[in-house]
Amino acid sequence: MTDAAASPHIKESSDQAFMADVVEASNEQPVLVDFWAPWCGPCRTLTPTLEKVVSEQNGKIKLVKINTEEHPGVAGQMGVRSIPSVFAFDKGRPVNGFQGALPESQVRQFIESILGGTDGAKQLQDALEQAEAAAQAGDIGTAAQLYGAVMEADPENAGAIAGLARCYLANGDPDRARQILDMAPENKKNDPAIKSVRTALDLMAEAPLDEELASAKETVAANPDDHEARFALAEKLIGQGKNKDASEHLLTILQADLDWEDGKAKAKLLEIFEAAGPKDPVTVEGRRKLGSLMFA
Repeated sequence: MTDAAASPHIKESSDQAFMADVVEASNEQPVLVDFWAPWCGPCRTLTPTLEKVVSEQNGKIKLVKINTEEHPGVAGQMGVRSIPSVFAFDKGRPVNGFQGALPESQVRQFIESILGGTDGAKQLQDALEQAEAAAQAGDIGTAAQLYGAVMEADPENAGAIAGLARCYLANGDPDRARQILDMAPENKKNDPAIKSVRTALDLMAEAPLDEELASAKETVAANPDDHEARFALAEKLIGQGKNKDASEHLLTILQADLDWEDGKAKAKLLEIFEAAGPKDPVTVEGRRKLGSLMFA
């Protein structure tokens, strides 16, 4: 791998320094975070490519590398399940990412999309941000129109495909949501945004009946320390798309026993984060609370 010391825009970091090296630094320019490990073959292919392309940008973007063998904390909080995993941070928050060893051409496209690339790319990015804001505000119709407009200009835009699918999901039409996701080209099917919606669809595949949910709530109310019953309630809430309530119940379990059932509650919570997406308030607040439990 390239000697990171050869470039002032590339550095090794740690769980302890993540806030300064990534979150705070991304207020000055975008920061890529490369989660890797020495034993990972694809990492040995991807990391030099990242270093090369970032170095060519002359400070427009930085690269921070985190060895997950030595520093697994932040990777765990962000739901990293396989490496290499790359996240782009801008203005203090994750804005995009990918998994696996992409070829240099796709790494360049990814970085160009983060930097805005051209005026046209900037317009598309602005439209995506407006669509996301509309969706967060509950204006699903406006969000769907904006995502659709981006797809007309860029049919392979993973963010627009995922966003439009999530709009259909929010309107109770999972079949149409799956159809939209199937429009993604093969090289975008593992994009984090698209995988996020697929996870949401999988979690909601078996929605419980209202009376089943009511019964589960009564069981937990009568036995607050019954973690198995609380976990079952969380799963039923997820099935009805009530991720915030589900995450609170899972965090209650983790507060009492961080490693309950060999990490069963934590794994389910990370599934919720993946399904909701990195910018959703459920994910942002949930990761903050999980982090406080893990590093207390």
